[in-house]
Amino acid sequence: MSRSSRYFMAIIGTAWLFDAMDVALLSFIMPLLKVEWSLTAGQLGLVSASTSLGMVVGAPLCGLLADKYGRKNVLIGTLILFSLSNILLTLTQNVSAFIAIRFITGIGLGGELPVAATAVADRFQGKKQAKMLVVADSFWAIGWIIAALLSFFVMPKIGWRYTIIVASITVIFAFIMRRHLSDEPLKPQKSKQTLRSLWRSEHRRPLIVLGALWFVVMLSYYGMFLWLPSVLVLRGLPIVNSFGYTLLISFAQLPGYFFAVYLLDKLSRKRVLFIYLLGTIISALAFGVAASNAMVLVCGAFLSFFMLGTWGTLIALTPSQFPQEIRGTGMGTAQAVGRVGAVVGPFLVGMALEFNFSITSIWLGFVAILIVGVLILVTGISKEDDAYAKDLANAK
Repeated sequence: MSRSSRYFMAIIGTAWLFDAMDVALLSFIMPLLKVEWSLTAGQLGLVSASTSLGMVVGAPLCGLLADKYGRKNVLIGTLILFSLSNILLTLTQNVSAFIAIRFITGIGLGGELPVAATAVADRFQGKKQAKMLVVADSFWAIGWIIAALLSFFVMPKIGWRYTIIVASITVIFAFIMRRHLSDEPLKPQKSKQTLRSLWRSEHRRPLIVLGALWFVVMLSYYGMFLWLPSVLVLRGLPIVNSFGYTLLISFAQLPGYFFAVYLLDKLSRKRVLFIYLLGTIISALAFGVAASNAMVLVCGAFLSFFMLGTWGTLIALTPSQFPQEIRGTGMGTAQAVGRVGAVVGPFLVGMALEFNFSITSIWLGFVAILIVGVLILVTGISKEDDAYAKDLANAK
């Protein structure tokens, strides 16, 4: 990459980094809230689902605004929204206020990623576009690891409220960086025209298929990983040890992304996504039946490797299916469908635990859902855009 492209990717990557920090910190805070406010598993499910519900609103809304007012303006706006709401979160004294503020946070978080992915897709084309989207998504792993480090080393000493403040301070640097993004020319198309274009026959089918794939991936990811520290506690680990295990498992995310980048040099996005979905299925099955702490750690690492690679490859596939003038809206709408899965997944886990379902049976449910995702991929996506296929053919 050129120097300007590296700088661009560093700025855009902060979107994934801070989103991941926020989601990961919530997963580490949940077992602490359970003790502090004497919450049931169902209430914890609502805590985690509230953020995703906000994301359902934020993803299509911010995607539409990005097509109308530009990527840079919306990226800065989403950053301000979820940063301020996180600071308010530290003042909450009960679970109802916590859930309400997390919904507002979710609007900013949900709007940020589809707009960031759209900005990357606008800058690059073909095979390079796919690889750069996965590279941008790999910043998610960095954010998750930072959150895990904060939770393991800092949170036990200063508490979850001050830990959130520490994480929020770093957002100032991202705000300064994003001000230096170049302004792209605004599209003259009105919002109603954009929505009508999105539902034309040539765009409707990929929108539905991609929305279904995002639903499966987000339901599985948020259902498994938001509950991961709590699940490890239920398996008999103390809270501090569960944080340590989650930290180790998180390190497997980065190689998962980078191996996807390598595969995208050799294979189509559909084939890479199939490989990662299959690996996620096997890993989830193994994690569900793991009998020892060592096996939990190993299987959790493989699950982290394949699940995040799946997400990255789907990020690479989605924006290229829509023309630039409706790309933000298409990306945001497809991810909004997925965010419904992000609401459903954590809530279902909470309800299943309240009804005394075993961890094994819950993870087998995720395996079944992921198998449905494979079927959607195989039957729903018949070919990829010509630019990517042409790049692969030229490389060979």
